[in-house]
Amino acid sequence: MKANCFAGRNTVEVRDVPDPRILNARDAIVRVSSTAICGSDLHLLDGYIPTVKRGDILGHEFMGEVVEVGPAVTKLKAGDRVVVPFPIACGACFACEADLYSLCENSNPNAGMAEKLMGHSPAGIFGYSHMLGGFAGGQAEYARVPFADVGPIKIEDDLPDEKVLFLSDVLPTGFMGADMCDIKPGDTIAVWGAGAVGLLAVASAFLLGAERVICVDRYGYRLRKAQGLGAEVLDYSQADVLDALRDMTGGRGPDACVDAVGMEAHHPTPAMYAYDRAKQATRLETDRPYALREAIMACRNGGVVSVIGVYGGMVDKFPMGSVMNRSLTIRTGQCHVQRYLEPLLGRIREGAIDPSLVVSHTLPLADAPRAFEMFKHKQDECTKVVLKP
Repeated sequence: MKANCFAGRNTVEVRDVPDPRILNARDAIVRVSSTAICGSDLHLLDGYIPTVKRGDILGHEFMGEVVEVGPAVTKLKAGDRVVVPFPIACGACFACEADLYSLCENSNPNAGMAEKLMGHSPAGIFGYSHMLGGFAGGQAEYARVPFADVGPIKIEDDLPDEKVLFLSDVLPTGFMGADMCDIKPGDTIAVWGAGAVGLLAVASAFLLGAERVICVDRYGYRLRKAQGLGAEVLDYSQADVLDALRDMTGGRGPDACVDAVGMEAHHPTPAMYAYDRAKQATRLETDRPYALREAIMACRNGGVVSVIGVYGGMVDKFPMGSVMNRSLTIRTGQCHVQRYLEPLLGRIREGAIDPSLVVSHTLPLADAPRAFEMFKHKQDECTKVVLKP
C-alpha cells in the first residue's frame, strides 16, 4: 500500500509499505477514505518529538471502511464506516473507566520510554513516535486499529467525510479546550491560535454559552475565519496582547484563556523569539511557550488556563509565580476523544457545529509532501489539508 512516511527532519515521502494485518484478536483493519494533516504533525516534521524513526507512517486523523476484524471484535463488521480516535484505549483500565482515554494504561507497549521523559506514560497514539507506542498512522491506504470495539465510532448516515472526519481529533480537542474553561453565562474566553483546533475551540466556547470570545493570531485569513464564527480578533504582531486584552475586558482580563498553539509558538519581540528559538534548536529546552506564558499573564485572577496545544517536554521561564499568587487553575491534556464522540456527532447532525469549516485544501495522498510544505509555511491560506488515499 501507499503511505506517507517520516523521511528525516523536514521531509516526508509517500512510499510503498507492507499492508497492515490483524495482530491481535481485538484489531480491525480500516481502508482509509480520508485523513488529515494536524498541526501537531509539524512537531514531528520539525524534529521536536523524540523517538520518531525514518520510515514511520504519520497521521492520527483518519476515517474509512472496516475491511477485516479480529475474532474478539463484536461491535464492528466489514463494511462499517467509522471515524477512528487518535488515542488508543483499552476501555477497561483505571483511566478508561474514568473516561480519561488518552491516559489508557494498557495501550502503549513502549510505556517505559515515555516514563523516562514524563514520569508516567499516556496512551498510545497513532503515528506519533515510538515513545507513544510506535503505531503506524493513518496517512495511508489502510490502517490497523487496536481495541477496535473501544475507539471507532460508526457513521450510519450520509454525512460527508469532511463533516465527521475531525471527530478523530481536532473537534473534540477544541471542544475539550472550551469545556475545561467551566464557561458560565456572561464569560469572556480568549483563545490563542486560529488554526483548526483554535477555530473549533472558538466555536465550542460559543456553543457552551460564552458571551464573548477573543481570538489571538497573526494571520489575517485565519483571523477572518474566527470573525466568521463571531469572535473578536487580536493580531499579536500589531498590538501588545496583554494591554489589548485588559482594555477589552475593563482591566480584569478574560475569565478563561485557551492555549491552542503549543510548543512552536512565535513571538513578535525579536529578543524573546531568539532566546527560546536558540534554546530549542540546541535542545536546551524542547518547547517555545510564548502563547502559554501570555495566556497565564492575561487571565483574570482566579481564572482558568486551558492548554490543548501540544507540548513535548520542558519549557523555560514558566511564570509559576503568577499562577500561584493569582489563584489560577491550569487544566490540560491530550483529548479524551472517546468521551466526546457521541455527543459531538449529535451536535454535527443537528447542525449546531460544522467542523468542515476548517478545511482549506483537499489533495490526493500522493501530494502529502507538498501538502505538508503548504501547511507548515501557511501558503495559499492553508488552514487544514484533507488527504484522499
